[in-house]
Amino acid sequence: MTGAEKHGVLVLDGGMGQELRRRSSQPASPLWSAQVMLDEPHLVTESHRDFIEDGAAVITLNTYSATPHRLERDGAPDLFDRIHRAALAAARQAREDSGKHVRIAGCLPPLVASYRPEVALDDETAHRDYRRIVETQAKEVDLFLCETMALGREARVATIEAARSKLPVWTAFTVDDADGTKLRSGESLLEAGREVISVGAQGVLVNCSIPEAVATAMDVLSELDVPFGGYANAFTSVDALQPGGTVDVLESRKDLDPATYAEHALGWVRKGASLVGGCCEVGPDHIKALDEALRHRGKITDPDHGFSGD
Repeated sequence: MTGAEKHGVLVLDGGMGQELRRRSSQPASPLWSAQVMLDEPHLVTESHRDFIEDGAAVITLNTYSATPHRLERDGAPDLFDRIHRAALAAARQAREDSGKHVRIAGCLPPLVASYRPEVALDDETAHRDYRRIVETQAKEVDLFLCETMALGREARVATIEAARSKLPVWTAFTVDDADGTKLRSGESLLEAGREVISVGAQGVLVNCSIPEAVATAMDVLSELDVPFGGYANAFTSVDALQPGGTVDVLESRKDLDPATYAEHALGWVRKGASLVGGCCEVGPDHIKALDEALRHRGKITDPDHGFSGD
């Protein structure tokens, strides 16, 4: 029996960063998704609330770009605490407004840059920075999501520090768009998944990769004895994005409307995925289509699935 058959499917939210780009009056910058927490926090609350209303049972904090290293690099190290407090407040408010049983996921992203394993920090520094993020978020979140991990070593460190909180931990890898069995570093997804489970991950996912690569990855993750799933992006390619750059250099696909995205995600569910959502360029309408498609097929969301490591 697959995870989806045993527990039903838990719907995650979509890509907050790109959703905020559509709603915000601020120009793109290396810190734009963090800066909006200070300049337009109501947009973050509204985006969270829209994802919840459209079916998301888990929302992730809008702190992806607010790592100590990125803030230092971009000249705003003193904003760390303010941005994280604002992000926590926005998520709590959205959940309260919705009146629904929604979980808030703390966010442990790549510390330096997405998709670029070669720029990852050394382990000692990574432990320090992830520990700071975990300590800042732990008292106000329900689980931790280590996401867009392109390098096994960084994923291991993030998972270890998240597990210190005693909260559930899910670890999500970004895979090679041409070969969903490998991380963007070239490492084996299966071995990376086994490693993070050994240090505390209770769920393993693939994110911020094209839907077709996520489908391939589901065959790999089905070999792991934990809940698994995926949340894809809708970019044509991420190759143009450099460390410190902005996502406005990337092109979105024209063939992933909400219904089509939902069909991709249903394919992951047929392979056993029980944790599904969306990443960059996947908005509330996509999550709504996914949730409706799952409910139509009797895949009723269990809001507690995946939080106790069952």
